[in-house]
Amino acid sequence: MQLDGEDEMLTTNDSGAGAGRTLERVGTILLRYGLALILIWVGFLKFSAYEAEAIQPLAANSPLLSWIYDFLSVPTYAMILGTGEIVLGLMIAARPVAPGISAIGSLGAAVLFAVTLTFLLTTPGVWQPGLGVPFLSPMPGQFLAKDLALFAVSIWTAGEALRAANLRTRSGSESATHLG
Repeated sequence: MQLDGEDEMLTTNDSGAGAGRTLERVGTILLRYGLALILIWVGFLKFSAYEAEAIQPLAANSPLLSWIYDFLSVPTYAMILGTGEIVLGLMIAARPVAPGISAIGSLGAAVLFAVTLTFLLTTPGVWQPGLGVPFLSPMPGQFLAKDLALFAVSIWTAGEALRAANLRTRSGSESATHLG
């Protein structure tokens, strides 16, 4: 992740620049493909009965999603959700060949994680009995809290992929201009 003008702050005398850039590149790869892998993996798990049953109380207590069980069975909803997660993961992983598609996938993942973060407010048992905020219960509280980091990663990967898509579009326009 590079901010505008960031290179100007680094000088050739900065002994950490090479290591810092290498770590940043590795981190970028791990963030993007870790997010994609998590979405694909968890998406496939939604096709199992134990995972479908595990998400049911989360969705059933959500004002945003509780209506879904009025017309979909627990396994059907889980499979639809899982399919969406798999598609989002594949879209995010498409960054090298289709950064615009990757940006859309990342934004979709951000919406998904934003919705799951609302479960912190709507699911019974999220907070430790007698302790309240900020004492999260191990399950489901701490389980849901990790979605804050996944939400942030989704926002970052969306911005990076969108920037790459814009650069690709600009360089393609410049090439077309030079050809014409």
